[in-house]
Amino acid sequence: MTRSATRAVLHLPLLALVCAGLGACNTADRLSQIGAQPALSAIEDPTSQPGYRPVRMPMPDVQPVSYAPNSLWRTGSRAFFKDQRAARIGDLVTVKVNVTDRANLNNETKRSRSNSEGFGLPNAFGLEKNAGVAAAGIAADKLLNATSNTSSDGAGSVQRAETVTTSVAAVVTQVLPNGNLVVEGKQEIRVNFEVRELIVAGVVRPEDIESDNTIDSAKIAQARIAYGGRGQITDVQQPRYGQQVIDVLLPF
Repeated sequence: MTRSATRAVLHLPLLALVCAGLGACNTADRLSQIGAQPALSAIEDPTSQPGYRPVRMPMPDVQPVSYAPNSLWRTGSRAFFKDQRAARIGDLVTVKVNVTDRANLNNETKRSRSNSEGFGLPNAFGLEKNAGVAAAGIAADKLLNATSNTSSDGAGSVQRAETVTTSVAAVVTQVLPNGNLVVEGKQEIRVNFEVRELIVAGVVRPEDIESDNTIDSAKIAQARIAYGGRGQITDVQQPRYGQQVIDVLLPF
């Protein structure tokens, strides 16, 4: 056994102990919530979250601001008096999530291989007449003969259809130097003992925001849309922790 393999085997008990500790902590937390509805998350500032990172993208050169004396139009305004659409940090914009995804994939592979190896030693300075080989009844020209055959057939098919249609209000968390807006929104809905979560984040152009302060999710660049949940139904759909650990550790 190699040193790396020995080290991996020695780490297995430690990994099992860590998994057991994490499972015990999670079990205690879940036991304390028996009979209670899943708690909703507190409303927090997205920029203060541990994993928050400001968006950095290529920016054009800064254009000087031009003023028009004796003009009723404001620079950057899209209306005669005031633009009511989101434009500054902290402003709200409604994101219309409309995702329709359909996929149909078929994949089939077939592989076969046949090998044959032979090795003989009819003459080797008289050693082929070794008493042990002769006594065993082995011909010197047929000392080794190996054959192998392998065959592999695989077929896969994926059929998927997903549709998500909803709306969520997002907050502008950052204004990029070129005027684009970084938005992020989160919505939680609790029905009985299941909490459904919808998270939307990305970069939008102010020009794509409609007059009613809404924007379609298809116009969000670098869009991150997550729709999931937590609760009793989600727990039943997930494999148990022990099974997940075994699936990761088993090499076969």
